[in-house]
Amino acid sequence: MSKAVRDYIRTIVDFPHEGILFRDVTTLFADPRGFRMCVDQMLHPYAGLDIDKVVGLEARGFILGGAIAHQLGTGFVPVRKKGKLPGTTISQDYKLEYGEAIVEIHDDALRQGEKVLLVDDLLATGGTAAAGISLIQRLGAEIVGCAFIVDLPELGGRKLLEDLNMDVHALCAFEGA
Repeated sequence: MSKAVRDYIRTIVDFPHEGILFRDVTTLFADPRGFRMCVDQMLHPYAGLDIDKVVGLEARGFILGGAIAHQLGTGFVPVRKKGKLPGTTISQDYKLEYGEAIVEIHDDALRQGEKVLLVDDLLATGGTAAAGISLIQRLGAEIVGCAFIVDLPELGGRKLLEDLNMDVHALCAFEGA
C-alpha cells in the first residue's frame, strides 16, 4: 500500500499550547520519498505555467520554496521576519493568534510583471500568507498560485486567500486547530 503525503505528517498534541494539535511536517521532510512526493505534488497544478520566481514564507516555506524553485529552474525569494534581511526592505504587519508580527522582503527581490508562486507548509488563519501576498503585489509581481502542504480549514485561511482572488492548492487537510 503506497503512502500519501498526509501519512508522513505527525501530530503532536498540546504543542505549542494546550488544546493545539500541531501538524509536524519535519517527519515528511526527513523521508526522501515523502519529501520528493510532496514537492512533485505541490508543483503539479502549476506545471506548464510561466513562473519566474518562487516566494517562500519563513521558515518551512524556505525548505519547500528552494526545492520547488530548483525543480522549476527559477529563482527563490524569501519573505522573512522583520530585521532578518540585510538589504533595503519593504514590510507588512499582520495579526497572529496572540498579537502581531511583521514580515519583510527585499525591495528589489521581484520585478514588475514577474509571475510568482507563493509556498509555505501550512495554511491556518492565512495571516502570514496574506502579508506575503501584499508584499509581492506591492513590488508589482503577479501571483499565479499559493501552494501549501496542509490546510486547516476550520481556521479560515483558504477563504481569506480566495477572497483575495488567489488560487489556493493544499496537498491535504486536517480538522481541528
